[in-house]
Amino acid sequence: HDTKIKIRALKAAVLSMLSGETLPRVLMQVIRFCINTDDKQLKKLTMLYWEIVPKYQEKTNPNEKRKLLPEMILVCNALMNDLNHPNEYVRGSMLRFITKINDEEIVGPLVASIKACLEHRHSYVRKNAALAVFHLHKLFGEDLMPDGPELMQSFIMVETDTGARRNAFLMLFNQAEDAAIEFLATNIEAVATFGDGFALLVLELTRRVCRRDPQQKSRFVRVLFQMLSSASSAVSYEAAWTLVSLSSAPTAVRAAASTYATLLNNNTDNNVKMIVLERLEELKKKHAKVLQEILMDILRALSSPSPDICKKVLDVCMDIVSARNVAEVMTNLKREVLKTQESDMEKGTVYRAMLIESIHQCASRFPDVADGVVHTLMDF
Repeated sequence: HDTKIKIRALKAAVLSMLSGETLPRVLMQVIRFCINTDDKQLKKLTMLYWEIVPKYQEKTNPNEKRKLLPEMILVCNALMNDLNHPNEYVRGSMLRFITKINDEEIVGPLVASIKACLEHRHSYVRKNAALAVFHLHKLFGEDLMPDGPELMQSFIMVETDTGARRNAFLMLFNQAEDAAIEFLATNIEAVATFGDGFALLVLELTRRVCRRDPQQKSRFVRVLFQMLSSASSAVSYEAAWTLVSLSSAPTAVRAAASTYATLLNNNTDNNVKMIVLERLEELKKKHAKVLQEILMDILRALSSPSPDICKKVLDVCMDIVSARNVAEVMTNLKREVLKTQESDMEKGTVYRAMLIESIHQCASRFPDVADGVVHTLMDF
């Protein structure tokens, strides 16, 4: 009865079954010796075993309705014991496991226990219970969980944990869209405090509803503007591109462009910078005039040590240089050229060549500023 031996044996059984073996005689042994364990690893392996084990008797007649194996009654009982377990982590992991079971006969007897977990004192249990309710309503809706959306509506109104609230909103978003929109309208002021996961779901809901019915845009514009100033880069980025995809009004585009510029300068991750620059490049095709207003903010990203980022910044900026801002752009580029002379920058020569090419480009397009850069260019 050594736990280590059980773990080794169960692991071997799981691997064999994943390779195509059926091992019908192992089921009863697992029920007898592994079902009531308190060992975490063995518990996890047992759950994995329940996931892959054949749960139905073999059909003798093709037209016959498939029957559950009698042993599965014992398994259902074990699952229910874990759902009512005093330890919240055992309950929570069992609720997560239930989202992987697609057999109505097995989850049917567990519905009452799952609903009871929605009122558990621990947030880990409640957030996984919300996911389990979503899973059951999605698969077996009217049969097992006809009151799923109403349950989630009542649950989300009183829930204080960000994870549990997000999971409840995920269920409403997918299964009862009107209830999700109603909740959002009622709590529009508090959305900023509901966490990043919730905000990203709200943005997805906004895109879905507005693409289907453009008349609904006015309901969501306020929450989108609110999310542009979110502390989370992911939320403000998603809010910016959602706003641009739904509206081409100058105010919306200006707000999104400013958000992109802020993300570009406040993020140290080069991948993020590159993604934002690509968005700015897309924005430039239709809204070049708006981007001219934040041109100097975009140029601040030249402080990045990566030559690729600098090249992309110059590519975006050179097309939107105008007679109104060319003097300022030239001053900035000259300052950057002088910096490459003074210090041994990592990006050194390559960066200098890029800058000189950009200065040359501007001087060709705007001859009035050429005099001011001749001396700078003569040094190279």
